[in-house]
This record gives sequence, C-alpha cells and structure tokens, in this order.
Amino acid sequence: MKQEIKVPAVGESITEATIGSWTKKSGDFVKRNEVLMLLETDKASVEVVAENDGVLTILPGSEAGATVQIGATVATLDTDAKAPAAGAAAPAAEAPKAAAPAQAATPAAAPAAGGSNQHLSPAVQRIVTENQIDPSTVQGTGKDGRLTKGDVLNAPAGSANAAPAQAAAPAAKAPAAPTVTPVATGPSKQGEKKLVPMTTIRKRIAEKLKEAQNTAALLTTFNEIDMTKVMELRAKYKDKFKEKYGLNLGFNGFFVKASVEALKAFPAVNAWIVGTDIEYHNYFNIGIAVSTEKGLMVPNVKDADTLSLAGIEIAVRDLAAKGRDGKISPNDLGGGTFSITNGGVFGSLLSTPILNAPQSAILGLHKIQDRPMAINGKVEIRPMMYVALTYDHRIVDGKEAVSFLVKIKELVEDPERLLLEV
Repeated sequence: MKQEIKVPAVGESITEATIGSWTKKSGDFVKRNEVLMLLETDKASVEVVAENDGVLTILPGSEAGATVQIGATVATLDTDAKAPAAGAAAPAAEAPKAAAPAQAATPAAAPAAGGSNQHLSPAVQRIVTENQIDPSTVQGTGKDGRLTKGDVLNAPAGSANAAPAQAAAPAAKAPAAPTVTPVATGPSKQGEKKLVPMTTIRKRIAEKLKEAQNTAALLTTFNEIDMTKVMELRAKYKDKFKEKYGLNLGFNGFFVKASVEALKAFPAVNAWIVGTDIEYHNYFNIGIAVSTEKGLMVPNVKDADTLSLAGIEIAVRDLAAKGRDGKISPNDLGGGTFSITNGGVFGSLLSTPILNAPQSAILGLHKIQDRPMAINGKVEIRPMMYVALTYDHRIVDGKEAVSFLVKIKELVEDPERLLLEV
C-alpha cells in the first residue's frame, strides 16, 4: 500500500512552506518515526517523520528548495516493501573481479545521503545535502564535536564522493592527496559573486522588520544601569542555584521580571494598535531574541508574571536550545506582547533595536562594562550597562517610555525589591 506524505499544517496563518532538505532519498527504506525532511516556514523549521516503515519515493517538484502548499503531497511511502536483509549485499563479493572496484564504491558513497550518526541542525543538513558533503569526513568544532555551519561551508564540495576514491588508491600514492583541494591560480577572485535564495524564514524576518519601520513611529530612549547588586547576588548564590536547578543564574530572569513589573505600571507599552483601536493585554508574554543559524527568532516566555526567577531562566534556556536545534515551533513564536534583545552577548555597547511588530516596544540590553561613576561625591568604578527602549510613539508617549525605562533601572539596581515584588 502506498501512503501519501503531505505537507502538514504548521500554523493557522501559514499557507506554504519551503522544503529545506530531505534527510532520506528516493528508494531508501525508512522506519517509523525517522525524520524524512525538514520544512521551513515563515516562522520556524518543522521535521516531518515517517508514520510507518516503507520505501520512500520523492515526487517530482518536491526537491530541496521547492516551495510547496500546505496539504500538498510531496512523496509516497510503500508500506508493503520489506526492509533489505542484513546480508543482502554479501553476494556482490562473488561478482567478476573486473567489476569489483565499481561495486565497492557504491556502498562507500552511502553516507552522503544519511550523514553521520550525529544529529545535524536544519541549516547544516541543507548545506550537506546541496553540496554532497559526507558529514563523517568533516571535523566538528561545535559543542561535543557537533558540526557547525562554518565547518561544512569550509569543507570541499563533493567530499562524499571524494572519500571512496582516496580510500581505494594504493598507499604508495598517498602524497598525491593534497591535489584534491583546488588551488586558486590565475586572475584574482575579487569580482566573483554568489547568488543564494533567501530562506522562507529570512524573507519573513525582512518583511516584519520593514513593516515595523514603515508602520510605526519609531523612537528610542536610553538609560544606564549599575549592575553591581545583581552581580553580587549572582556571585553569592550561583553555586546553590546551579546545584538546585542545573543551570547557571543569568541576567535574563532579572530583566524579564523587571519588565513585567514595568509593563504593569505602564499598560500602553504592553498594548498595540489595531486599526483605529488600542488593544490592551492583561497577560505578559515576553519575547527573548535568539540568534540561530537561520536568523533571529523571538520565541516567548508565556505568562512570565506567573514564573519565578528560576522558572524564567529555565524557560529561556529551553527556548535557546530549541532555537539552536531548529526545534522552535509556531506556538513558541506566537502571542508575544513585549520583547527583549541582548546585543551585549556579541559585544554591542549601544544600539537601537527595531520593534517586533505588532508589539509597541522592545528593550535592548548591552555589554556590561566597568566605567568611572560619581557615587556620593566620589569616583568609583562600577559595572554599567546601557539599555535602550525602542517604542511606537503613536501609542506610547515620551514620558511613559522614559518612566518605563527608569522603572526597569530602579528594579534591576535593587534586586531584593524586585524579587520581593515591592
């Protein structure tokens, strides 16, 4: 029986998706729950798995990079087909010796389709598939030896096919191996160009950012926060916190909790414009900007006002992990009312973030830097952080925006007050 594999519904407003890559190829026998392909929507990446065992056939027009409609059939699965016997390839050894080299090369090339045993992120898997790279021949530099986008981009294309040829060559010819890597000769490459289609997610990011600039009256106000007390509190309890919760105590929890209290005090910052109306929200879903291989995503800590500091830190950690692994879902990305972005992790000292439409404000955090400050008439060196609030001036007045940012400054500079909610 042939079972149709269709593009699944991945969100109410999503009507099409792009096939990022196939992790299996036509003719492969796949097992139930094995990942068949990675779909890229305008919000997230989604894995499509096999519902049964069978032989896969990818339909024409459904290759990697193709844009497909939700509900479209992209492949079939022959569930009547049986898995090949474990020793099915053994008789090949009895074939005439003249044919042996060609037959031996075929199994060796198989890793190009299946990759190494490690899980590859969607971006890495797409590059591996498009450039016919055998992941097992590339040295990973990521955490626990995982392959990064840079690792596979620097690997020579077609390495999946090159590896068997090198293995089959006599040992005496080993010194000739360096010739596999092309050496640039002749004219300079200064004028070379490469045209790469934007991914669905990247196109959506571009559309949303431009929409915010075209629609909202953007204005940014700045302040600075003395991080002394927060850093002392972290230093005092970091070991006990990690022992109890299994993660490091960061700054996210403090700023999310401070933002929630400030949003309660200034409801317009937690609202947005719908036509000629203002839609206020009595819930607090705080978006945390996460940098991924596919681009910037802003998954949300839902109902942040109901979470403890530890609960917020755990939620942020889980969202960041899902972002790195390409597991962020449309549900994670939807429903946010306010966002926080931290350019400080990349060394940014000051910036003006852009709204995450349709939200009315976004808080930008930056690098903590020791600076001389006047404290009670004396100059002291303090760890300071510049903060920025970009807001929609159509709904938030300057007085509200400045007061909102001052509220966050006061709460973070007095973390005991923040945690006691007084």
